[in-house]
Amino acid sequence: RAPGSSSSCSPGSFSWHHVRSGVRASTWFPTANVVLPIVFGIVCLVGTVGNCIVIYTITRKPKRNRNTADVFIVSLSITDLLFLLGMPFLIHQLLGNGVWLFGATMCTIITALDANSQFASTYILTAMSIDRYLATVRPIRSAYMRTPCTAAVVIFLLYLLSLLTSVPVFMYSQPIALPGSRAGCGIILPNLSVDIYWYTLYQFFLAFIIPLLVICIVYLKIQKHISRVVLPLPQRNFRARTKKIMRIAVTICSAFFVCWAPYYILQLVHLEVTQPTTAFLYAYNVAISLGYASSCINPFIYIVLSDTFQRKLVKAICPGRPARRGKRRPAGKVSPSVKLNSGPHQETSLSLTYSRQQSGWLEEISL
Repeated sequence: RAPGSSSSCSPGSFSWHHVRSGVRASTWFPTANVVLPIVFGIVCLVGTVGNCIVIYTITRKPKRNRNTADVFIVSLSITDLLFLLGMPFLIHQLLGNGVWLFGATMCTIITALDANSQFASTYILTAMSIDRYLATVRPIRSAYMRTPCTAAVVIFLLYLLSLLTSVPVFMYSQPIALPGSRAGCGIILPNLSVDIYWYTLYQFFLAFIIPLLVICIVYLKIQKHISRVVLPLPQRNFRARTKKIMRIAVTICSAFFVCWAPYYILQLVHLEVTQPTTAFLYAYNVAISLGYASSCINPFIYIVLSDTFQRKLVKAICPGRPARRGKRRPAGKVSPSVKLNSGPHQETSLSLTYSRQQSGWLEEISL
């Protein structure tokens, strides 16, 4: 190909690009086809097992007990599995020094599937944060629209959006000529010196910065609401559960940032780098590995941090075994969301509804 006219997207054929990135080709990095296949293989195996556990656990629930959080989490796990589906092809390409043996059609499908799954998983994480905001801050007002059916429609629209944002990848992914009459697989941009800037920035904003800002703002608002409305109340059990929920939410948000920030920061740095150093190449390969690792982290966040998910997992694996539950609230303790009337044992209709809503979303979003 003519110098400066294309952009390789095969980490096996060149040193430090990634199948998502569309960055310029650089010098061959010898350890890329040794270390990365091992790392990618581990990520693929662990991520597949973890996401399958999540899907199995939630789909074992009776349909009448499923909620919006279940729909979002299953959709995220399915998207992550699709994301991991392309890894065996990438590993094969790395082991073959960048040679692609599966034809032009599969090159486009796998590259586009990779990009589309990346966008879709990011959009679903963002939608999940908004759903948690509605469940936490406006549980009564949002109750009529926070249904599994509505969540399924939202997921469908998010997939359409991810397909739309992946159009450049569909357009430009194709086989790339390599020395010795061989072919790789990647993204060829028409005018690399100009197109690489808009391509990098479009991914940076749509797949990272904008979703990250939305997620952070939403969780800050949730934290502010909990600290203002729930935490000052005397019910310790209720306060402890809200803290657990926020810990899970903050962990998911932090994992998203830690996994993707290095990759996109290095993408921006690369726009001004013509001859990357060895240290830069190592850092870039670590960033690529972290990006793929994001697809296997979320299931284990649920498994490790969520007592509710652990109970559901035990129930799904051992249906006859009673699941352990947390300690019951001591007798005489009043739910912090209940307001008492002048009568000794009465609640207003509104406060009773709010109490039930709060209890419902605590159980729901603790997954």
